Amino acid sequence: MHPPKVISILGSTGSIGKQTLQIISAFPERFSIYGLTAGRNIDLLEQQILAFAPKIVSVKEPHDQQRVMNFVAQHRLHTEVQTGEFGLIKVATSPENQLLVVAVVGTAAIMPTYQAILAGIPIGLACKEVLVSAGHHIMSAARHKGVPILPIDSEHAALKQCLAGVHENPKMVEKLILTASGGPFLNRDVTTFPNITPADALKHPRWVMGPKITVDSATLMNKGLEVIEAHHLFGIGYDHIEVLIHPQSIVHSAVEFVDGTLLAQMGLPDMRFPIQYVLTYPEKIHNPWPKTNLAALGPLEFQVPDLNKFELLAFALHCGRRGGSWPAVMNAANEAAVSLFLNETLSFTELIHTVINTTQDFAHLSAPTLQDIIHIDASVKEKIRHDAIRV
Repeated sequence: MHPPKVISILGSTGSIGKQTLQIISAFPERFSIYGLTAGRNIDLLEQQILAFAPKIVSVKEPHDQQRVMNFVAQHRLHTEVQTGEFGLIKVATSPENQLLVVAVVGTAAIMPTYQAILAGIPIGLACKEVLVSAGHHIMSAARHKGVPILPIDSEHAALKQCLAGVHENPKMVEKLILTASGGPFLNRDVTTFPNITPADALKHPRWVMGPKITVDSATLMNKGLEVIEAHHLFGIGYDHIEVLIHPQSIVHSAVEFVDGTLLAQMGLPDMRFPIQYVLTYPEKIHNPWPKTNLAALGPLEFQVPDLNKFELLAFALHCGRRGGSWPAVMNAANEAAVSLFLNETLSFTELIHTVINTTQDFAHLSAPTLQDIIHIDASVKEKIRHDAIRV
């Protein structure tokens, strides 16, 4: 038996982070935790510190650092406590890491992920915004360093498994097919979209996810982000990536090869499967999760998405094709607009129009550096927040 794989998690208190720790708890002989980071849920982080005894943790806010330090001292633990971006990067680049699970929401994960790659640490990527905003830089660094980027998104984990038979050779691929549940508004009349509330948008029919990604699923922006992510991960052009609505969420993605055959990866809509795939890669091991009963599934449906109804999917595909700073601006605008929708500052339709108008009005760069992308992200978010307050 090999010694346990040493893992750190950026975003351990979020949906993916919690499920990752659930899997690690189920296989204590296979995995150990080195570092954890959290945003606002300090109560849960403290529970995780007691359960997993990490060597280092980091929190977002300086005032939470002292609280966690007091907690560590009270329980006579030896956990180092850091804060802010410095803390994220310190956890991410710790040489003890054998895998870094990146589950931080949004572009805060870009620099820690990039620095971890430069340190030679394999990445389990659950934060699609990293590749949407900075895919060229992230994948170039990963290729240069020989660092694997293992996707935790169910769709991309599915694509990677389907592509294994052709050793991920893009010349043998005719088309990547990303499936989408369609979210809670698949069959809702578009004329009622202005009346959609955050509570409506957070009622996903298939998946249990964090609020930001759940809203993205409601607008289908999530699928647009995934197309851009797939383009960077697998080196496939946008003309060879397709989105299909599949309400049952059993087929997580499929690949059509140049000979006309297809391979699809199937399973219950449970994020523990793609997370375990990444944690144990390239092995597959037994687990206690519920399994798929094909005979009990019933019909599986597929349909082309309505791009007039789901404007942000169409717009994300447009931004991906434009390249340069377009995806980064769109992603930053979407992050800010979703946040304002969740706190009821913007309506659902205002969210959509804010993303499109902000991105179209931006003075774009054709080849932004990583620092340009970080700056663009901050300035776009600040502009949207300022405009919302002014209104």
